[in-house]
Amino acid sequence: MALSLLDRLRARRAARAAARAVGKPQYRTVPASSVPPATPARTPSRPHRTGPIARLVNRWWNRLLQSVYEGSLSEQEAQYEEGSTTRDYLWNTIGTSVWGFTFPLLTVVATQLAGVEGAGMFSMAFVVGTLLMIASNYGIRNYQVSDIEEANSFSSYQINRWLTGIVALAVGALYCALRDYDASMTTICAGVFVYKVLDGVADVYEGRLQQADKLYLAGISQALRSVAIVAAFSVLLFVTRSLEVASVGMAIAAAATFVLVTVPLALLETEKSRPASMKEVARLFTQGFPLFCALFMFNLIESMPKFVMEGSIAYENQLYFNALYFPAQGILLATGFIYKPQLVRLASIWSNPRKRRRFDLIIGAVVGVVVIISIVCGIFLGSIGIPLMSFMYGVDFEQFRPLAYCMVAAGGVTAIIDFLYAIITVLRRQSDVIRLYLIAFAASVALPLALVNLFGLAGAVASYLAVMALLLCLLVWQYAQIRKEITRRADPFA
Repeated sequence: MALSLLDRLRARRAARAAARAVGKPQYRTVPASSVPPATPARTPSRPHRTGPIARLVNRWWNRLLQSVYEGSLSEQEAQYEEGSTTRDYLWNTIGTSVWGFTFPLLTVVATQLAGVEGAGMFSMAFVVGTLLMIASNYGIRNYQVSDIEEANSFSSYQINRWLTGIVALAVGALYCALRDYDASMTTICAGVFVYKVLDGVADVYEGRLQQADKLYLAGISQALRSVAIVAAFSVLLFVTRSLEVASVGMAIAAAATFVLVTVPLALLETEKSRPASMKEVARLFTQGFPLFCALFMFNLIESMPKFVMEGSIAYENQLYFNALYFPAQGILLATGFIYKPQLVRLASIWSNPRKRRRFDLIIGAVVGVVVIISIVCGIFLGSIGIPLMSFMYGVDFEQFRPLAYCMVAAGGVTAIIDFLYAIITVLRRQSDVIRLYLIAFAASVALPLALVNLFGLAGAVASYLAVMALLLCLLVWQYAQIRKEITRRADPFA
């Protein structure tokens, strides 16, 4: 009885359990490792915002591609305004400053990363490259921007400049062969020469922008090219420690900015030129020859002490001479900031006989400013300039303090020479100064040969100052003769 009761209780419990199991959903056990992780809720992403420089580059690239696709750069509509004097001064100052201090920056980098001897070799290559740039310029820039009536088409100016650039490169190759440089020096020269000749060819496009009263765009072009070559040279020299690689990279950077910025900017932002005329090209060669001779001889006169040093004393003296010259170059650049943006206006003032008195006053004012700038530069150099140079180059320049003051004086003299020559060009009397440069050139050969061999670097600096002072005296005398002749022609009884 008890057993049957127990059996009935067990049977009832089993029935209830079975009934609960019928209404309960069945689950399959899944390993924890196979369960995918939960996906977090997505938040809407913010649009990527580009900076102003990136937007400017994108706009320029799109404009350039569209113009190329349409088949002409010259027929596009200009987008930048003209006649902005403040902007012209600002960007011309920036562009000329960056361009002018390119050589000092490159020599500082070369000294720190390649040593004094390597920097001296690079400096010598740069000196020759600068002469080739002057040759490719052919002295036409001031003539071009003062060609108010456009007697010669821009197409003719371009052909003239490309031809002079090709000749300059050929002369550079011949120079290296005659000097019998080794492979290292030849490669350095090749990179520097290509960069400087491109600099000379770019000048005709930047001159076109100035002629169109858009000098600020020329300043932007010049600044971009200079920044690009300094960056390329510095990075490559830091990575490779090879002046040859850095020099070639510098040339590539110059070519890239020339093709992508300088040429398109001039063609897009100025009126389409009338077709080139070989008669005009020939006339530019003829009219520019006195300009070329004067400017080339002037720069050759400036460089003659360096050429004499190359054959007489160690390459490191090239670095010392150029480093001492850089403050003088600053005076020359500062003077250019003042008068070069006004060349077109000076030409207009001179074309009006009733404004000749004002023209003379402007000349006197600029000369006075050059004297003040030179005095300020001397004070700066005497206080913190020389210690700063020693820190930058890693060389003690205190030993060269007297030579530094001589260079400042030479810089002031050179700046006045440059300004007077530009004025004579505006007067279209550039052929009158050729004999003066021949006299100064003869002195620049004789004095350095004597003084460098006797006194080394000090003789080079002294001969440079003496020759520049002689040339200034000759130019002042010549300008006085030109003005007297013009006045007598206008009034025979004056």
